[in-house]
Amino acid sequence: MRHRIVMELAAVAFSTAAIAQTQIPVVGFVNNGSQQAFGALAEAFRLGLADAGYHADSNVRIEYRWADGHNERLSDLLQDLAQKRVSIIVATGGTPTAIAAKQISVTIPVVFSIGADPIKFGLVTSLSKPGGNMTGVSFLANAVLPKQVEILNEIAPKNTALGFLVNPSNPNADADTDIVSAAAKIHGRELVIARAATASDIENAFLAFSDAKIGGLLIFPDATFTTNRGLLVKPAGVHKLPAIYNSREFAVSGGLIGYGARQYDSYRQSGVYAGRVLKGERPADLPVVQSTAIELVVNLKAARALGVSIPIALLGRADEVIELSIGLQYCPLIGVQS
Repeated sequence: MRHRIVMELAAVAFSTAAIAQTQIPVVGFVNNGSQQAFGALAEAFRLGLADAGYHADSNVRIEYRWADGHNERLSDLLQDLAQKRVSIIVATGGTPTAIAAKQISVTIPVVFSIGADPIKFGLVTSLSKPGGNMTGVSFLANAVLPKQVEILNEIAPKNTALGFLVNPSNPNADADTDIVSAAAKIHGRELVIARAATASDIENAFLAFSDAKIGGLLIFPDATFTTNRGLLVKPAGVHKLPAIYNSREFAVSGGLIGYGARQYDSYRQSGVYAGRVLKGERPADLPVVQSTAIELVVNLKAARALGVSIPIALLGRADEVIELSIGLQYCPLIGVQS
């Protein structure tokens, strides 16, 4: 009799565990970049989920999908998640991911993190009342473009053109090009535009910039470029081009200046929102969060290698300054401009 009771209790426990396992919500996390490039931001998302009470592999499961800089893969990746009946889709990496998510489903809840106006691309009807199945975080990456041009104008050799590298497959490309062109004109700079959607395109773009003898380079905010940031930072050094990028990750990877939205905050907030949706709140009722946190990171080691002088005022505004390698003494007369 005791043996039978023990067996029945074990069966009940197993059944309860199995039911609990099937009831664990599944988050489909999609990014049009690579895991290597966006891994730290994915961790910020997980922390946001934890802030909302959801812990990976405990009471929530996360299915990751990475497009590795190929926007044309997004539709298939999202279709796969939809077929797996995920509880929610988190669309990150940029506007292309959010647009692809909207095209896949109007019923699966979607939380996005994008650097553009979600109303412009039809993702939501308004920021305060998104409507539909989407909400998220917008950090308006193009809002900092005029300031990036201003900073580049300070450090690039006078009477030289500026270069702008843009990904034509990004839906923000034309609007951002117009913004940069207008800003360059204000500072009396000619703008040389090159377009690149692949790694080989990037190589050709730098050859074009070299032929045009530009004095400084601005990199369009794009997940493909972030994923391939080594292909951008290295040739900028080879061609002795002072370049400004849209995030700190570029400066940490050896680029001269990273200036843009603090995306870590945006990804963490998207995790919080995903948790709130999992608890039953509707995306339609969750206002789009507009992140305004900006960070400036200056790499003095890169400045020295490029022979570029960084104004002291700019260093004073920096949130982070990357010094020279240990063992090398920094000379304040090289790399800093009073």
